[in-house]
Amino acid sequence: MNAHIHSSDILHRRANPHAMIDTIIIADDHPIFRAGLGQLVGGAFPHLAIHQAGTVDEMLCVAEREGAPQLFTVDLLFPGMDPAQTLPMMRRRFPRSSIAVVSMLDDDATIDRVMGYGADAYIAKSVCPDRMVAGLRQLQQGEFVVLKPDQPSVQAMPAPPAAPPVLTDRQVEVLTMLAQKQSNKQIARSLTLSHFTVRNHVSLLLRTMGAATRTELADKARHAGLIA
Repeated sequence: MNAHIHSSDILHRRANPHAMIDTIIIADDHPIFRAGLGQLVGGAFPHLAIHQAGTVDEMLCVAEREGAPQLFTVDLLFPGMDPAQTLPMMRRRFPRSSIAVVSMLDDDATIDRVMGYGADAYIAKSVCPDRMVAGLRQLQQGEFVVLKPDQPSVQAMPAPPAAPPVLTDRQVEVLTMLAQKQSNKQIARSLTLSHFTVRNHVSLLLRTMGAATRTELADKARHAGLIA
């Protein structure tokens, strides 16, 4: 649903770039969800024009063309969106517009980060339509809103496990003997190395493996499959 735009409105926006108009911009790269949210919001706020965008660039173009909306609803992960960069940028460019993130993710850590980036509301896609509309009404009244299910349905993606470090053959030899509880002096004698060189190898291995002691180093090396 698009409101008819008069030439006087356009002149007013150019003179007042931060002035808000009676629109909502729904930004999400899933057309079905975007259309469904548009119908839901349009039914709840019939006096507001609804504009849709599938990317961040398209969303910004609509906002520049039509004027700063009363409300942005934005997905957390869609083309062009970097929450840590995009949300603060939107906050600066559209200081009077409300920004509601509507996302599949609903874990507390993600919500806390996003609200810290400048969002006014965080609404999980898994909440029921009535709660979503009620939350948007609260947002229009100037309240900060967080809506999520009682039990998180989607956790933040865990970081991939770190790959084991790549060690030289000499480092593996030192590590193997260290795990056999040989002293630096014994390792130096067996490998025909100076005590100073062995000490450097051990220090580097401790830092590389993030270990505080030789025993912890040996345990981490075995767990990573670096030694038997």
